[in-house]
This record gives sequence, C-alpha cells and structure tokens, in this order.
Amino acid sequence: MAAGKKVVLVACGTGIATSTVVNKAVEKIAKENNLQVEIIQCKMMEVPGYADRASLLVTTTVVDKDKYSFPIVNGRPFLTGVGKAKAEQEIRDYLAN
Repeated sequence: MAAGKKVVLVACGTGIATSTVVNKAVEKIAKENNLQVEIIQCKMMEVPGYADRASLLVTTTVVDKDKYSFPIVNGRPFLTGVGKAKAEQEIRDYLAN
C-alpha cells in the first residue's frame, strides 16, 4: 500500500450484490476527488480480518459502530438514493483527512 493511500472496506451480507453497487460509488468518489484508496469488497463477516488496516467501512448492513476503531458510513443511500449526497460527503471527509 502506497503512503497516504487509505483502505476502504465495502461490505454487505454476501460481498456480492449490494457491495458491488457501493464499491462503484466509492471508486467514483475517490476518482473525482483525487483520493488515493484501496477498496476491498467483502462480506460483513470478513471485516474483522481487515480491521487492522482499514481506514473506513462503507456497508449496507447494520453495524455496531462501537465494535470498530475506524469510521463507518451507511452505504444504503447508494441503493435507495435517499441521503446519497450526505453519504458521499461523509466518505469524502473521512478519506481527505
């Protein structure tokens, strides 16, 4: 991983369907804002295995935010459109710092 590059976990229940939609959205946000990221698409049950290097988790499932030391963004707005701008801004803010 290059210096300054942040690791973004994109997770859903199976690591296939909804996380793919969210993954594309995160890729677009990173590209449009010139943010250096490594995106790892996974199942929610795999997140603990990446926790030691994660900078951010974007997930479509309900998560106990106290369980992890990194920020968590609700990815459901990328599926529904409701609150999408807010979720995009949260991702930009977390990755820019």
